[in-house]
Amino acid sequence: MENTEIIRQSRAKAETWLNDSYDKTTKEAVRKMLDSEDQTELIDSFYKDLEFGTGGLRGIMGPGSNRMNRYTVGTATQGFANYINKMFPNEEKSVCIGHDCRHHSRDYAETTAAIFSANGITAYLFESLRPTPEMSFAIRELGCKGGVIITASHNPKEYNGYKAYWNDGSQLVPPHDKNVIEEVKKVKVSEIKFQAVPEKIKILGEDFDKKFLEAVKTLSLSPEAIRHQHDLKIVFTPLHGTTYKLVPASLRNWGFTNITTIPEQMITDGDFPTVASANPEEPAAFKLALDKAREIDADLAMACDPDGDRIGIAVKDDKGEWILLNGNQTNIIFTWYIIRRRKESGLLKGNEYTIKTIVTSELIKEIAEKNGIPCYDVYTGFKWIADMIRQKGAEGYIGAGEESFGFMPGSFTRDKDAVSSTSLMAEIAAWAKDQGKSLFDILKEIYATYGFSQEKMIYIVRKGLSGAQEIQEMMNALRHNTPKTINHSPVAVKKDYADLIESDLLTGHTQKMNFPTTSDVLQFFLADGCKISVRPSGTEPKIKFYFEARADMKSAEDFHKAQQEASAKIEAMMADLKIG
Repeated sequence: MENTEIIRQSRAKAETWLNDSYDKTTKEAVRKMLDSEDQTELIDSFYKDLEFGTGGLRGIMGPGSNRMNRYTVGTATQGFANYINKMFPNEEKSVCIGHDCRHHSRDYAETTAAIFSANGITAYLFESLRPTPEMSFAIRELGCKGGVIITASHNPKEYNGYKAYWNDGSQLVPPHDKNVIEEVKKVKVSEIKFQAVPEKIKILGEDFDKKFLEAVKTLSLSPEAIRHQHDLKIVFTPLHGTTYKLVPASLRNWGFTNITTIPEQMITDGDFPTVASANPEEPAAFKLALDKAREIDADLAMACDPDGDRIGIAVKDDKGEWILLNGNQTNIIFTWYIIRRRKESGLLKGNEYTIKTIVTSELIKEIAEKNGIPCYDVYTGFKWIADMIRQKGAEGYIGAGEESFGFMPGSFTRDKDAVSSTSLMAEIAAWAKDQGKSLFDILKEIYATYGFSQEKMIYIVRKGLSGAQEIQEMMNALRHNTPKTINHSPVAVKKDYADLIESDLLTGHTQKMNFPTTSDVLQFFLADGCKISVRPSGTEPKIKFYFEARADMKSAEDFHKAQQEASAKIEAMMADLKIG
């Protein structure tokens, strides 16, 4: 489309925001954009509508159809309310609403509550910011028909988001996701019921926090180890986010007494002033926590992202240097520990199962299955983990995770849960210390028993329409011209989730995979045990490559040798695929 046509369409759409459906401040801001000689802001704000996708909304805050504001939030909420009323026509209906620390999050949450109340739906609104897993827990605990969390997770400070949940506490899955999208598309701004019905809005406070923390405490498997090691030195940072109260409170509730926090990062602030990125996956986000950990010679350092669903873990290696565990390693430790302690305590009933996403380490599946416990693969995103729990039942569930720093140790929530995960990881550290070991020792012990695995994710950015086409061409090339060997190892199995066909390339046998929908993901399993997963990002102009390399490791002393061997394999695989 020509630039002049984009400007014309953007101006036409912006002018519709000058009518009486919009407030005075919004209209003034839009008028300013229209009158400006530089039309860049106008185009960015109006060239398209911010789409309500299968996960909800996410975008830069500001006036405009392509921005997060009370009108885009209002449209989403009115559509969601319409769908809930359609699905449950003759029932009492309620939803739960939470929010994070970002600018306008409280305003958006209150707007959401007002609209639900005006549509006859009781809105349970947290009194102030709360982590995502507590909102998920509240949906289930209060018997709600759905819920909303206002958050953009670890996106830059300019962003905010709106995530919609169904009555089991998970994000929307088919058919509800598509059906809600259709309802949202029908809504006109003039139809949004902004006027709150106060008696339909119920505030949740500290009493509800106690319920959540008691549920979290039921996950403890080694209370005696905590009694012995209650003074374990723990450093924790919420990175300015929602876990600033609940994680320290949960750790104390489990029995830990020596918790050091980072004062400047305990301040809830949507500008995230002490970090470039409030993401526990980023080493830079850990700097202040690791400085403090070195200063006090801590046993464990942990960080959560702003909405409290992701967890980052730092431990001392065998040289006493602090290292960050990746998401696969934390999931490996969690899975191994839960299975081992349940087995030792006689808690395994025979109906247990675990879940992981398809791009997460295969070592997790091996740990589970070698202990007689099935491990099910699902697509990336905890809504698919929740969907599997819906199919298999909550009774046998003992944990699920994904490589992007998320783990859910209890089924009382249906989203990744950093509040529970921090307490459980602290317990694992205490249990290890009670035996004269560190968390790093435990990790090496797992590798020595089940084999070494190393993972690496890299992405290639290709912006714009030409970039999107290039990404699709890369996928097509891998799909239709699959290499016979990668790093001198035969490609034994190809899994193509676009048509759900698994192909044994050595025998020619194919079979259909059992997944709820298709997805543009490719996986190659090599004869030497390595795995490569490729997928375009659903939210950014990127194509992502996930590498997993295996290596021999017979004892803890072999760790560094195995690490070097696996790293070399990953570099060779990248070179063969001409990336990196």
